[in-house]
Order: sequence, then structure tokens, then C-alpha cells
Amino acid sequence: MKALITGNEAVSTAVKLARVEVIAAYPITPQTSIAEKLSQYCSSGELDADFIKVESEHSALATVMGASSAGVRTFTATSSQGLALMHELLHWSSGARLPVVMANVNRALGAPWNIWCDHSDSLSQRDTGWLQFYCESCQEVLDTVLIAFRLAESVFTPVMVMLDGYILSHTAEPVEIPEPEQVDRFLPKYQPLAAIDPKDPHTYHAVTSPEYFMEFKQRQFEAARQAEAVAREVSADFAKQFGRHYALTESFMCEDAETIIVAAGTSAGTGRYVVRRLREQGRRVGLLRVRMFRPFPFEEIRTLLGGAARVAVLDQAISPGSEGVLFQEVRSALYQAGGSGPEIYDFVTGLGGRDILPSYIEEMVEKVENGGKAGLARVNWLGLKS
Repeated sequence: MKALITGNEAVSTAVKLARVEVIAAYPITPQTSIAEKLSQYCSSGELDADFIKVESEHSALATVMGASSAGVRTFTATSSQGLALMHELLHWSSGARLPVVMANVNRALGAPWNIWCDHSDSLSQRDTGWLQFYCESCQEVLDTVLIAFRLAESVFTPVMVMLDGYILSHTAEPVEIPEPEQVDRFLPKYQPLAAIDPKDPHTYHAVTSPEYFMEFKQRQFEAARQAEAVAREVSADFAKQFGRHYALTESFMCEDAETIIVAAGTSAGTGRYVVRRLREQGRRVGLLRVRMFRPFPFEEIRTLLGGAARVAVLDQAISPGSEGVLFQEVRSALYQAGGSGPEIYDFVTGLGGRDILPSYIEEMVEKVENGGKAGLARVNWLGLKS
């Protein structure tokens, strides 16, 4: 069945199809309509789940952590300052190996106060142990939430699904909604490895001495690393059952490209438009969209970018005192093995919801093709007001 729905509705629809059993969420713009729709589903009986109203985002994650520890499928959603408030429990949930799935509707972090989109909220949580996906369309949002549950419950690691605030969250697109029976075949009932049971008491997530702590972290690290291969398997199975395939990265006209733009989220759509236009001028330009940010697909990105002469990374989050966050990861992928590779440049734009115009991306290409290292700064800002 096809329906015209927003990105936020796509999230809620996927959660209903996944037959989630416990939901806790605290409203925050632009995530609020996800929680509203799910509360309606629970109230009407369309979804047989407990919807727990809490007083903060910290409590929302604490609630689903408790439910997940009891062995049920759980979900929450947030944005911006709400995700930042969860920071402590992001570490706890990943360290406890709880397969929680959360949608984060990307929104800038204050100050100054801002309710529009950039990627600073989710990228600031890159080291918390959560797997991360960045979506470009409402269809991809719905499908990725379903994939996220299957992946989380395969490697026992929580997954965060990102959608750009307003650009996807409040924009309606035609979305193919699968039948519940199809989803049941792809996503069977969650089978926990261990669950809290009053009749069989155990201690979970308690204090650990230096004698054992590193072993816990090494196993958590390996699970996140292995998630890359498992994500490919899950995506292949999803494609087999639903006819839509999602790779960890998406390349566009990169095969013979001399200059490749790297982006994440909806800015990739603008990037493809620019690439087509520049190709009509005979310029060998391509685009690589990073869909899975954690674990970062180092080998895949190195292979796709390694033949280019120049790489221009479009960053929607900045690490003050360092560089753009996506740029750091891409550069690490290209040079972690040493040796030569393409020239790589960092461009920051779109912060706080500022439009990412085609002219900005064209400017990126012009600067890397004509300016070179001598003409560009360590971090290059696009669209600043003079």
C-alpha cells in the first residue's frame, strides 16, 4: 500500500509494524509528532504496546532500557537538547548491550537556541556506542527503522536512526507501506539472550572492577565492528523481501570521477543535482552519500574514494578546535593505512538550518579544482553572511 506521509509518520508506522511492546518518549520539536502518533496507535488499539509518559528525555531512555532488560522490543525518539540530555544513558544502554531503537530528528544544539536542522546533535554522540544511520527520504526512514530493529537484535547493540528536521520530518512523500505479515517474516519476535525475571534473580549492569572492565568494552567494540557485516546481510534480506536495497554508502557517478563530494542526509539530493549539472559541462564529478556512520565503513569508503584526485566533504556539524566531524572520519578512512591518496578538503555549511544551496556545492567543487591546498583553509565555511 502506498501512502503520502511525512518522515515522522514513517517512523511511527514502522514502529507499529515492528510490533514494539514498550514506548517511552518526551515531546521535543521537531520530534513531537512521532510520539503523538504512537500514543494514538496505542490508545486506539492499533498497536498493543505500553506507552509510558515521562518527565524528560533522560527518563524516556531509562524507561526503555528497563523494558529492554526485561526482554521486550522497545522504542523512543528525540531531538537536539533531548538527545544531549540522554548522554549518560546512551553509554549505559550500549554498554549493557540493549537493542533499543531510537529515532533522532536532527536539530541544532544551542546556544543560541535553534529548532532547525543540522547534524550536531547526533554526531556529538558518535562515541557512545550506538550504531547510526542517516536517511535521505521518507521511504528510507520507514525501511531503516525496520532494518534497525533486526540489526540491533542481531548484534545486541542499540541503533539510532536519523532524519533531517523539517526537511524529512514534516515533509510528505509517497511511501510504500509493507503488509504486517511481510514485516513479521522479516522481523520475528525479539528473543533476548537474558532478561530480568523476579523468579530467577540475577544482577545486571553492576559495578565491575579493573580486572574485568576492559573485557566488557572489547566485546562491545567487537559487536559494533561486526555490525557492518551484519548490516549488509540484513539489508540483503530486506531487499529480497521488499525489493528495496540499502547499502552502507551510496555512490553516484563516482566510477570515473576526479572530484567526489561526500555528504550525509538530505543534502545528498542537492549534491546529485549539482553533479548532474556539472556532468553536462563535461566535468568529472561524483557524489558519495554516507548512510551508515557507525560503524564507519572504512574499507568501502576507501575503495570508492581512492581513485579520485580530490574529495570535498560537506559537513553539517563542526568540532570546535578541530574540524568537521564527517571530514575527520572520511580522512581517517582514506589515510589510516598510510601512503598516498586523493586530496581531501573540509567544507562546513547548513548549520542551524541554513539552506544548503546548489551554488554552495558548486563553490566547493570550484575551490577544490582550482584552489588546491594552497588556496584553502583547514576548515572552509560556505554561506556565511559578510
